[in-house]
Amino acid sequence: MKVIDLTHTIRSDMPVYPGTEQPVLAIANAYEKDGFKETRMTMCSHTGTHIDAPAHIFADKKPLDSFLADSFVGRAIVIDCRDIPDGGTVNMDRLKKYGEQLENVDFLLFNFGWDKKWGRNEYFGNYPCVGRDVLDYIIRNRYKGIGFDVISLDPISELAFHKELFSKKEIINIENLTNLDLCGSEPFLFCCLPMKIENSDGAPARAVAILDIIA
Repeated sequence: MKVIDLTHTIRSDMPVYPGTEQPVLAIANAYEKDGFKETRMTMCSHTGTHIDAPAHIFADKKPLDSFLADSFVGRAIVIDCRDIPDGGTVNMDRLKKYGEQLENVDFLLFNFGWDKKWGRNEYFGNYPCVGRDVLDYIIRNRYKGIGFDVISLDPISELAFHKELFSKKEIINIENLTNLDLCGSEPFLFCCLPMKIENSDGAPARAVAILDIIA
């Protein structure tokens, strides 16, 4: 069994969505004073590698803690989009190359290679996104979730695809993944377990690919 970490580490100086406060990791208890270490964490629910729930956009839609645990585990395939130029879109012609594999997975993970820009200003730039036909395909089908190695399903400062997706489906959207290039071209077992926070619009998550076992 091989486990690949698909998660960015939460740090006080990490990239965050423009306008979002940086996470604060402060010492609450110290070895010298208290005999143990404890950290006080202050951060927004969409920090780092995280999951969006429908409640991220709509007050009357499903919060993340209401999803069953098996909503975050299943078969996944990585859609290799690394040749798409900045600002380009993924269309259905690309997905069709994966044939029947698309019908036998629970998660579609889009690899733009954008995680290589993590920590640089370019990460918030003109990253590629899925196209209209791909979003329609996702909405029509019974996927548990979709995931990306960019900061958003939509172009920066837009929410049109978020709104359409979550208005029509109870699905999770995973953003800021990394290391998707290490997962290969075959389906694998994917786990993306969020913090369980009451009535949450989203939460940081630990995402992993588990290879060499039957999912």
